[in-house]
Amino acid sequence: MAAAGQLRRRLLLLAVPWRWRCSPRRGAAGCPPAGQVRAAFLRFFEERHGHRRLPSAPVRPRGDPRLLFVNAGMNQFKPIFLGTAHPRSELAQHRRVVNSQKCVRAGGKHNDLEDVGRDTYHHTFFEMLGNWSFGDYFKEEACSMAWELLTEVYEIPKDRLYVTYFAGDSSLGLSADEECRDVWLCLGVPASHVLPFPLKDNFWEMGDTGPCGPCTEIHYDHVGGGRNAAALVNQGSPDVVEIWNLVFMQYSREVEGNLLPLPQHHVDTGMGLERLVTVLQNKHSNYDTDLFTPILDAIHKGCGGPRYQGLVGDADVGHVNMAYRVVADHVRALCVCITDGIYPGFSGAELVLRRILRRAVRFCSEVLHAPPGLLASLVPTVVEVLGDAYPELTKNADQIMDVINENEAAFQSSLERGRRIIERTVQQMEPSTYFPAEVAWSLYGNLGFPLDLIDLILEEKGISLDSAAFNELALEDAKQKAGGPPAGQLEDTNTRLDMHSLAQLRSSNVPATDDSPKYAYTLGQHGQYEFSPCQATVLMLYRDQSLQKEVGAGQRCGVILDRTNFYAEQGGQASDQGYMIHLGQQDILFPVESVRLCGGYVIHEVTAVETLRAGDQVQLFVDEAQRLACMTNHTATHLLNFALRHVLGDNTEQQGSHVTAEWLRFDFNTTGPVTVEQLQQVEQVVQDVIKRNEVVHTAEVPLMLARRVQGLRAVDEGYPDPVRIVSLGVPVESVLTCNSEAAMQTSVELCCGTHLLQTGAMEDLAIISERQLVKGISRVIAVTGSQAKQAREAGQCLAMEVDSVSLRMKERSASIPEMQNLSKEVGQLTKAEEKAQSMLAKHCNQPVIIDTVPADSLSILMKVVNQLCDKSPGTSVLLLSPQASGEVLCACQVSKNCLPVFSAADWAVAVCTQMEGKAGGSPVVAKGSGNAKGMQQALTTALEFAQSKLLK
Repeated sequence: MAAAGQLRRRLLLLAVPWRWRCSPRRGAAGCPPAGQVRAAFLRFFEERHGHRRLPSAPVRPRGDPRLLFVNAGMNQFKPIFLGTAHPRSELAQHRRVVNSQKCVRAGGKHNDLEDVGRDTYHHTFFEMLGNWSFGDYFKEEACSMAWELLTEVYEIPKDRLYVTYFAGDSSLGLSADEECRDVWLCLGVPASHVLPFPLKDNFWEMGDTGPCGPCTEIHYDHVGGGRNAAALVNQGSPDVVEIWNLVFMQYSREVEGNLLPLPQHHVDTGMGLERLVTVLQNKHSNYDTDLFTPILDAIHKGCGGPRYQGLVGDADVGHVNMAYRVVADHVRALCVCITDGIYPGFSGAELVLRRILRRAVRFCSEVLHAPPGLLASLVPTVVEVLGDAYPELTKNADQIMDVINENEAAFQSSLERGRRIIERTVQQMEPSTYFPAEVAWSLYGNLGFPLDLIDLILEEKGISLDSAAFNELALEDAKQKAGGPPAGQLEDTNTRLDMHSLAQLRSSNVPATDDSPKYAYTLGQHGQYEFSPCQATVLMLYRDQSLQKEVGAGQRCGVILDRTNFYAEQGGQASDQGYMIHLGQQDILFPVESVRLCGGYVIHEVTAVETLRAGDQVQLFVDEAQRLACMTNHTATHLLNFALRHVLGDNTEQQGSHVTAEWLRFDFNTTGPVTVEQLQQVEQVVQDVIKRNEVVHTAEVPLMLARRVQGLRAVDEGYPDPVRIVSLGVPVESVLTCNSEAAMQTSVELCCGTHLLQTGAMEDLAIISERQLVKGISRVIAVTGSQAKQAREAGQCLAMEVDSVSLRMKERSASIPEMQNLSKEVGQLTKAEEKAQSMLAKHCNQPVIIDTVPADSLSILMKVVNQLCDKSPGTSVLLLSPQASGEVLCACQVSKNCLPVFSAADWAVAVCTQMEGKAGGSPVVAKGSGNAKGMQQALTTALEFAQSKLLK
């Protein structure tokens, strides 16, 4: 009892009223607008409880390839929970944080897409209000703050609130969370409103493994009136809904399934703004709040049909109200995603957004009978509702409208094309047979043709889809997407420190790795780069998810050193390779295969050729040729970024990049197609800087100072503090000068990568590929140095072929069909060259290339194969190209070095037979076709066949 009384007194100290500035009385005519509700939440934690207010992260996840979208407020803080945040980063300094996070739940584990519109509370896009503690406060303070905000600030009646806590789980050896229960009781919550629930309701987990812990949820009874609604909590009742979840991260779920205590306890809370506003505005539906009513009014104005009435189920005749909800929800998601750099496309998050857009378009046209363009016309209303909280929406309103309109038009075109394919397929079918599942799957996957529309068209013709075969294809696709990384690319656990090992290193005072020697290189007397070896001490070894003092010969492990000159993969640049030796033993090399940075520790992946022990003295040698090539291409990436902005305009922003020793890839936003002339101008800007042999200046400066640099080009990343600035041609001191515009005239970026010391060593840059990934995002692939020279020579050969075609056109008075054929041949040559360059960059220096590639015809596919073999003598190539009709084209060519053991004709026959098709050709070249159903197995067959011949 004494402890309970002490707890009550501590809580009373925190209960000093802090009222929001509008302080509306519930039930009054003037309900609080959503903007004030959001602002009050943020101010409460920032001003009353000392939290740092952070802006929302973009909905495109950063550094988490397993997520399609940011789907919870905690996503951006995962490195803190996992212990992998760099100790010098801003992220690692956070203790108390509050924000309103933009979230999208559509696709993946959290997928609400098909439920949206059927009820009044599911959404694809929503806002998550959250407060976090990272090793600071825990259950007592978290519950007290939540109760104070809801009952004292928002003035929600206490008798309408119910709280739940974890009831324990004997199978995991977890007892009930009585600590949490007692906190609520001490806050004055009646025992009848404090309810225990099992693991599935009140134990939160980040994933199959990782941080987890019990949670407590706060539920609200919309009916009230003095009744006891405890029996309705967690029963799916629309009258009693969860509004806030407080998660207490105190365990880690291990691979074996057991739970271990976390080194630090954290608090992660999330409250959906839409549900909170529904409560505070005395509504029963999220769609009746001012977050949605302006959009619903705009829909009514645009379509001219009956007004929104909030009907659901059978009462919603013709699904008109459902259509209102779908369109209102989906246009919000579209606005937020497009603003954050996710555009409708053909894979991943982009594919999900395409489905969202097309679902909204169909409800607009088929249910609301709205004219084309209604969806885009709603954008200004969405901006009016959300723009104050997320100013980036206001800035990008015109672009959002353009993207929506263009994709709506493309969808209508796809519908027409799909209908023609269905008509043609039906005409070729035997009587009383099922519609081919492969064609339906291709329509759905390649054209985005809605499945229900396929069923409707076939029903009108009295034909049925082969549902069993279709479901089998869908299952195969799902398995493929759900599977792990491709063969040969399994994630290596020896370079990814688990949180317990990280905590053990820190508790043992093992210092973070000093990796500053990676920048220790100079220009020699004759202009060559000189890399000094680095002497280091082995601090710890890591194997099988545990820290070890010794690793035997032949074992693969991660090596943690006190210092290193190896570059760890980060910032888009591939890691160094090389080797280490025991000091004084020159004849035994430990090859370093990859290098990774984790929580400030640099982990070198090696296979021990003899015993390695903590305390060993080693000497490190990087692969100088590979490092120099990476340095060249990374500096070239910065130059390319600057040149694109210079040519295309300051609104051109980097969307991603990757640098290897062979090539560089750069993604950027663009308002329209990039012309050949513009790409040539970009190359010229880069080449001018190369010719001037500009000095590459670098310096470490405080992050706050660096962010003041005008025109700073930096992607949305977490940087250490201090941060490294890379400036081409202008000293860093100059760009840091107050009001200096020097950074506007050259390339200045925050970057941890390794770079050339002068630009002249780059020699040349050639853009070998440019394509739109999705509408509004382009990708260029470029090469430098001698590879750029080779690319230009290949381009000249292509130009000669085109000139030859042009001469033939001039020398003959060709008929219209002949002119059309020649024109088509020019197009095929150009397409083949583009595809070959892209494929060559992807599969550099490989003896066999097997892949899929889009191609309009078998002749183009064959030309791509020919181009690849011409550019990479000694390489054998087989390419497949799936078509919208369900057919798969196949073309291959075998290197003459592999004859007669390896035959192209035999290769093509083996592959096409797997796809229930046919093939033929010569020992050198062959082609054929099959159907899409067997394509994945055909790729496996292609590789196995080639390996069986080449290994003989």
